[in-house]
Amino acid sequence: MTAVLGISAFYHDSAAALVVDGKIVAAAQEERFTRKKHDERFPKLAVEYCLAEAGLKAENLDYVGFYEKPLQKFERLLSTYVAYAPSGFKSFCMAMPGWLKDKLYLPRAIRKGLDGQYKKRFVFVEHHESHAASAFFPCPFEECAILTLDGVGEWHTGSFGVGRGSKIDLSHVMHFPHSLGLLYSAFTYFTGFKVNSGEYKLMGLAPYGEPKFVDLIMNNLIDLKEDGSFRMDMSYFNYCQGLTMTNDKFARLFGGPARQGESQVTQREMDLAASVQKVTEEIMLRTGRHVHKVTGMKRLCMAGGVALNCVANGRLLREGPFEDIWIQPAAGDAGGALGTALFIWHQLLENPRTVQARDQQGGSLLGPRYDEARIREFLDKRGVKYHHYETDEALCAAVAEIIAGDKVAGWVQGRMEFGPRALGCRSIVGDPRSTNMQTNMNVRIKFRESFRPFAPSVLEERVDEFFEMRPREQSPYMLLVAPVRESQRVHLNGEADKLFGIEKLKVKRSHIPAITHVDYSARVQTVDPERHGRYYKLLKAFEQKTGCPIVINTSFNVRGEPIVNTPEDAYRCFMGTNMDCLVLERFVLLKDEQPGGGELRNEEYLRQFALD
Repeated sequence: MTAVLGISAFYHDSAAALVVDGKIVAAAQEERFTRKKHDERFPKLAVEYCLAEAGLKAENLDYVGFYEKPLQKFERLLSTYVAYAPSGFKSFCMAMPGWLKDKLYLPRAIRKGLDGQYKKRFVFVEHHESHAASAFFPCPFEECAILTLDGVGEWHTGSFGVGRGSKIDLSHVMHFPHSLGLLYSAFTYFTGFKVNSGEYKLMGLAPYGEPKFVDLIMNNLIDLKEDGSFRMDMSYFNYCQGLTMTNDKFARLFGGPARQGESQVTQREMDLAASVQKVTEEIMLRTGRHVHKVTGMKRLCMAGGVALNCVANGRLLREGPFEDIWIQPAAGDAGGALGTALFIWHQLLENPRTVQARDQQGGSLLGPRYDEARIREFLDKRGVKYHHYETDEALCAAVAEIIAGDKVAGWVQGRMEFGPRALGCRSIVGDPRSTNMQTNMNVRIKFRESFRPFAPSVLEERVDEFFEMRPREQSPYMLLVAPVRESQRVHLNGEADKLFGIEKLKVKRSHIPAITHVDYSARVQTVDPERHGRYYKLLKAFEQKTGCPIVINTSFNVRGEPIVNTPEDAYRCFMGTNMDCLVLERFVLLKDEQPGGGELRNEEYLRQFALD
């Protein structure tokens, strides 16, 4: 037996992943255990979980790998600070303590994190090799092109090449400071959202605006080539030397200062979002065509933070040259932990790779599960009122009845998802046919911006009836946006043309309005019995009751918190929000049967419920 542990830490969204004899045994982000969103500390609890899942201790590990080369990254930082000196001195002073404490001495920090039990050597894998490995080795293709795009690793901001059999070869790279990820993050910052976590908000905001600033971006900020490569005019940006992403010159170009966080989102922010999203899609389409031309491959796999832009991914699949695309569900830095472990096993140890029809990631359900004995003990200790169902069929029929009554359910079952999306194991679900469900779930349950769209979970066998996708086309990881089919849309007679911005939410656009975005798109998750088990049965029960094979699926958390992990996390979130029902495996809790189960506001949730 050979056990390989991969780690990502100390930068953003730390995680651990364990591969044993080539099989992905476990993977999880540290934030799910510590409850600190995007926790960047050493993933001690995630490591402990991975080892426990395999029945191993740190001393049993054969290899431990880290997802990038810290000395090369440090070289890039120093070179950049010197190039911009003295203007970057404050940023330099803020960055150095972290480097001098942990990042320059990673073997020591990792060994300490493993309680001194691991005595062997460490492997440091280049950042974009980690991304590429996370994309190619689990994917369902024997050979394919590989594309990675993100903010920045050591020096590289993107790469492409080819994967064949059990080897990857990255032949082309793009260099810092020119970066699609950092360009998108600059607009995330300028529109008042948090960098490294608010990019998906910018993508969701884009359909409310008009791409009025595309020419300004193309003529001033970037010099885009036909092959998708580009250079940025760094005089508009501040991320090389400062503590912000953009500067005064950037603000003058776009008519005023950056929006302050939590202030009113204006039409300008919506138009900026629409503009940078359109530019991003154009860059990815050009890049995809060039990668196809150079590699000659019919299929593509992708990773890196930019690969989480599911709108661009959908266009690349529909309009680009590739027959199929597979995207690593944990495409950001957390997925680098998994890529590192797989890179060591296949690339360095030269072990063969087995290709599976539905990929080797098992629905990305790689986190912990909690058995019914533990759940019952917790509920009884708290004196919670609950109903228990003996079979999946009885459970799913009951929950489908609740959802069909325009109520919202928290759904916890099986292993927790690895990656930023809830995929039916730590989800909040509702009826997509409801006209008020989007606003209801955003404001009363998620306590977040009303414009944020929700995703549909749809039975794989019926996906093409509702969305412009091929029959039984797979999208299990919610990483592709597709248009809602014309047959499902509501004809508006020009009514929507009179509306601007958030007012567009007022119009019912389809027969499944709660998951239809204002541009008639949806971020689709297909559900199949092999990957999703009980969640598939829930959709079948809802279909049998209503004729609709779709439920709303949003992550089981509130704004500012990680997705829930344990039954205790789920109960706290359930009792602290206006959810109607909580499902913990086969236990069902109804809010109106619980003490203190009335209407709550955001400030009440923030006080939370003590579970001592």
